[in-house]
Amino acid sequence: MRYAQGGGLTPREQAKREQVRLTAAERFAHGDRTADIARDLRVGVRQVEKWRSAWRTGGVAALYSKGPMARERLSPQQWKRLEAELARGPLAQGWDDEAQGWTCKRIKVLIGRLFHIGYTVQGVWHLMRRHGWSTQVPRRRAIERDEGSIQVWKAQVWPQVKPPPRTWVPPSASPTSPGRG
Repeated sequence: MRYAQGGGLTPREQAKREQVRLTAAERFAHGDRTADIARDLRVGVRQVEKWRSAWRTGGVAALYSKGPMARERLSPQQWKRLEAELARGPLAQGWDDEAQGWTCKRIKVLIGRLFHIGYTVQGVWHLMRRHGWSTQVPRRRAIERDEGSIQVWKAQVWPQVKPPPRTWVPPSASPTSPGRG
C-alpha cells in the first residue's frame, strides 16, 4: 500500500492506513524481519523501522491513528450549507465566468464570505478531497471547431510546414557535442 503524498486522507483511507500499522504490530510480535514486513505490506523499510520503534516504546497503542492532521474548522451544518452554495454555481455567488467553474481559490473566498473562516488554497483542496470531491477540468472546445478541416490540415499542411527529419550522421564520441549534420 502506498501512502498519498500531502495527506488529505478520507476517514476510510485513514482507517486503512491504521490497519496496515496494526498488521505490522502483529508481525513484530511474531518476530518477523523488518524487510519482510515492508515487502509484504508494500511500504518502505524505514517506515517499518519507525513503527517498530514506536511499538517497542508504547506497544500497539502507539500505532493507532492520532486522527486527522488538522481539525476541520467547518461544522457538519456549515459543510452542508457550503455544498448547497457550491451546487448553486459560481454565477449565483457573483462570478460571471461560468465556464471556469469552481476553483480552490473561489471556494476559499466563498468560505470566508459565508462563515468568516480563513482557509489557504491548499487547505481548501484538502477539505474538498476529505469530503470526496475531486478535480473536474472542463473540456473546452470552440463552437466554430471543424474536425474535418483539422484532419486535412494535419495530413496535408503540417507535413509541409514541419522541418524534414535529419538525415543519418555518425554520432559524436563526445557526450557534450553532437555530431554534425
